[in-house]
Amino acid sequence: MERGQYKDFDATELFCPVCGRAVPVRKKLLLVLADGDKYDYSCVYCGTSIGDKTVRQQDDIRIIR
Repeated sequence: MERGQYKDFDATELFCPVCGRAVPVRKKLLLVLADGDKYDYSCVYCGTSIGDKTVRQQDDIRIIR
């Protein structure tokens, strides 16, 4: 198996402390950062934020000022 084959996973269910069980989640883009994009995972039932994830950029991106 090649190294780095599984670089990026998306959660489909996470534990929600409000609902008290594992629930499906919605993934929303929160921020576009210089080093990657930050996503928020929220419960589909109550809307509570239950996780986040930052996807790092692989390319060299220049910020123009």
